[in-house]
Amino acid sequence: MSAIPIVALDVPSTRDALALVERLGDECRFYKVGSELFTREGPAVVQALRDAGCDVFLDLKFHDIPNTVRQGAAAAASLGARLLTVHASGGEAMVRAAVEGAGEGCGVLAVTILTSLDAGMLARAWGRDTVSIDDEVLRLAGVAATAGAHGIVCSGRELAAVRTRFGDRLAPLVPGIRLAGGASHDQARTMGPGEAARAGARYLVLGRAVTAAADPVAAMHAVRRELGEA
Repeated sequence: MSAIPIVALDVPSTRDALALVERLGDECRFYKVGSELFTREGPAVVQALRDAGCDVFLDLKFHDIPNTVRQGAAAAASLGARLLTVHASGGEAMVRAAVEGAGEGCGVLAVTILTSLDAGMLARAWGRDTVSIDDEVLRLAGVAATAGAHGIVCSGRELAAVRTRFGDRLAPLVPGIRLAGGASHDQARTMGPGEAARAGARYLVLGRAVTAAADPVAAMHAVRRELGEA
């Protein structure tokens, strides 16, 4: 199965989001709505994207008591979101509640370790001397699998280990995708689209590699070319 590219709409308004959608046209029909855009514009932006014929990945990273997350996931599914994120560190009961709330039409992805963190940063945040990111990703992926999640969010660097342990049971989504020669921005663990797809990614999130490019259409075409689709 080919990896599915998703462009992050890290913009301040629905108008800006739809302008990018119109500009990219058929080069991309799957978009991520994150905290900034959803907080500013609310459910209406999801409806606008659905009306434009696009799939929506609602990246809100829920982390709360199970009942609250269950209701939030049900609300996301009712909007027509195809994918939704929760934090795997919320525990098995919370992730399972999200799966129950989302139902069959909205896949729950459990975030393992944010790709903005490296091992040193994570160790300091958790008050440890050392941390193995690979081990923690696999541990949290186990939580996701046991809870019935559709997939996980991890960096491309952990994909091989995840695939070895879980096979096709979990669909990996990889953020921090960068084109060759592109800046890493605030991501600590990055990978190119072709490399991530070959390693087993199901979904690829592209942010500034596309949206900040001088020619976003050409950048998106380059991504699709790496994925063997153009």
